[in-house]
Amino acid sequence: MFTAHGPSLKELAVQALSSTQRGYDLLAPKFDLTPFRTPDPVLDSVAKALRPLGPFTAGLDVCCGTGAGVGMLRDLCTDRVTGVDFSAGMLATAQAALPAGGPPAVSWVRADARALPFDGDFDLAVSFGAFGHFLPEERPLLFAQAHAALRPGGRFAFPVLAPPGPGTWLYWALLGFDVAMRVRNAVWRPRFIMYYRTFPLSGVCADLERAGFSVELTPLVDLGRLPGGAPRARLVVARRD
Repeated sequence: MFTAHGPSLKELAVQALSSTQRGYDLLAPKFDLTPFRTPDPVLDSVAKALRPLGPFTAGLDVCCGTGAGVGMLRDLCTDRVTGVDFSAGMLATAQAALPAGGPPAVSWVRADARALPFDGDFDLAVSFGAFGHFLPEERPLLFAQAHAALRPGGRFAFPVLAPPGPGTWLYWALLGFDVAMRVRNAVWRPRFIMYYRTFPLSGVCADLERAGFSVELTPLVDLGRLPGGAPRARLVVARRD
């Protein structure tokens, strides 16, 4: 599926009936051959927006997957970069693609983003495409962990796409996916947590501020604009006060 060498429909079905962690362990070898990998234009646009806020010494990619964000951080950080994920399969794929040589030095840590083993170790943290794996009530804990991992003045940054309107096919496709996942999780165990419509920007910013961040939004104009002129994507930059 997606490419000639990507996962088959049968493989995706097995993954979807697994737990979130086990599903990504299974998907890891072919993950970069799916549309789920963060596209390079998004990584490039985020790097362009973050570069003037540096210099950065130590960077953290939260829920790093196969390491696309780690590769971006290597161009922004001078000392070291760490990728953290709870999937051993995703980390193994990332490590094979991005060896530990430096500078900056690269390391990989297996941990849950809701229980990060860091204490003021980084001045920049990023995350790409992972927040659908957390329920809304988990956001405060998730953001508190990112806050604790940063030094005072450090930044936690991630892109957010403008939600599609109800007049678009994408709106109904995402709504249908979320409904299907809720039904699946109501009748099947273990649960696979992935929702596309549980990360509203207003609620996210409020949770970040309650976690101790000051929040700024930067339009990612390289990614285009909507018909009304609004940017298709914004970069949330949360600064630890």
